[in-house]
Amino acid sequence: MNQLCLYLLNQCKTLRTVDHIHACLLKTGLLSDPYIFGKLLHHCSVTISYSLDYATRLFLHYPKPNVFMYNTLIRGFSESPRPQNSITTFIEMRRESSLFSSVAPDSFTFAFLLKAAANYGSLMTGMQLHCQALLHGLDGHLFVGTTLISMYGECGRVDFSMKVFDEMLEPNVVAWNAAVTACFRGGDLESSERLFESMPFKDSTSWNLMLAGYAKAGEMEMRLGLRPNEVSLTGVLSASAQAGAFEFGRVVHGFVEKSGSSWIISVNNTLIDMYSKCGNVAMARLVLETMPAMTNIVSWTSMIAGLAMHGHGDEAIQLLHEMEESGIKLDRITFVPVLYACSHAGLIEQGHECFSKMKNVYNIEPSIEHYGFPPNDIIWRTLLGACSIHGNVELAEQVKERLSELCLTDSGDSVLLSNIYAVAGKWNNVETVRRSMTNQRIKKTPGWSMIEVDKIMYRFVAGEKQNDITKEAYDKLREIMLKLKVEGGYVPEVVGSVLHDVEDEEKEDSVTKHSEKLAVAFGMARLCKGRVIRIVKNLRICRDCHTVMKLISKVYQSEIVVRDRSRFHSFKNGSCSCRDYW
Repeated sequence: MNQLCLYLLNQCKTLRTVDHIHACLLKTGLLSDPYIFGKLLHHCSVTISYSLDYATRLFLHYPKPNVFMYNTLIRGFSESPRPQNSITTFIEMRRESSLFSSVAPDSFTFAFLLKAAANYGSLMTGMQLHCQALLHGLDGHLFVGTTLISMYGECGRVDFSMKVFDEMLEPNVVAWNAAVTACFRGGDLESSERLFESMPFKDSTSWNLMLAGYAKAGEMEMRLGLRPNEVSLTGVLSASAQAGAFEFGRVVHGFVEKSGSSWIISVNNTLIDMYSKCGNVAMARLVLETMPAMTNIVSWTSMIAGLAMHGHGDEAIQLLHEMEESGIKLDRITFVPVLYACSHAGLIEQGHECFSKMKNVYNIEPSIEHYGFPPNDIIWRTLLGACSIHGNVELAEQVKERLSELCLTDSGDSVLLSNIYAVAGKWNNVETVRRSMTNQRIKKTPGWSMIEVDKIMYRFVAGEKQNDITKEAYDKLREIMLKLKVEGGYVPEVVGSVLHDVEDEEKEDSVTKHSEKLAVAFGMARLCKGRVIRIVKNLRICRDCHTVMKLISKVYQSEIVVRDRSRFHSFKNGSCSCRDYW
């Protein structure tokens, strides 16, 4: 009976339905069960809007509320138009705790209370709660510390926020985001940028915070009658570039034009970089062509780098010739993306010609960025990637050994070698590599993919806990994969993508739920038909995902642009701009 009541409670959406369930619980005597009562109280306090008064009456009729019940009511008030009532509830809780130790406050109590103090802007109350958290030894709790940072930021004391943050032993991404937000609320763009750059890991919230913060700073300048400065504009464009937030970046571009800032060379250079990294080379080229006459070498080099990322080697070399004709003296930095473009496009002769010109015409002594010897970790890893493409097991083993000699432990190296063994069918070697990773405590870098929808960045990680967003992505992905199998003849490529000791059905399930597939599925569910789907991924795209993207572009007549760790892939009409070489 209790399971039925809980199920019905979770399904109900109105206070009237709750009232019926409440009556049922009274008749059956289940309301005296602390767990059942706590669930009912939580539903009235948090889940259903405008039912907090009902929750309060419920609470008053329970003889000995426990800490969960107090926390539930405190949380309900903290998120309501009457957040100060959370403090009143806490005072009552403290009175009870003198009689019953079971109602002593915990980390959740202070987190909800601090949120209440922030919501009605009471710095004094927040400081008193901070002292109470200290007395209970809970100030060092991650949950409490993060809420303290937010509270002080909301109350205008960014210095206190930073002091709390600096004292945290192991802040997680939520704490970092809270610190960045606090700095933005205080108008401290420089500190926000510094914190953002220092973050060991950034999630979609991190990027959205930076984008929103920069945009707000620009709006404030406009309202004050000031022209947005170079720092704020290049900052928001750089954040858009790194996140792959094309729509947001395009809005900022419009803002640049309207505010009369299009004459700033550095802003135009950042626009070129933003459009290139967001997968729209045509717009980047348009910016270059419409720039004021005083374009500099950075402008041209940024454009060449954009073309290189997209594998447009011929266009990159053509632009190099245009630079020379315009009288700009080339430097060592310019030749790096040119050679990179030749490498990605397979232009061996043109690459050799540019390399010779660098030495013989411009007297530039080649460095490791230009030719790659003596080898460092970047060179060895590039060679390891080539071994993966060509299935050269023997050379891959030698390369991995040299990386180990350099005392470099990167999870990607081991995973790549494992996959090379898997493709060759050397399963014992696969197991040896995986066991070595376990012994050395090398963890595989989790793959994530981001997509921008309605100027909001959404981040997907394979296997993460499902919510409304990921459920929508998974539902759409199942529909897509079924259609690809029926109409496109898709067969999952599981060899080299997952471990061999997993059943075939599980292998297929694993490989068909990679983060880039989820991101694309979400984009297809949310974006209008005909819109370009743009994905940013932190790792190299796998062969199976590459195949799936080509099939989607053909079966659904969609254009998909994926920016992975090494380059861009533009999928259209069943083919990729990389010509299956990446």
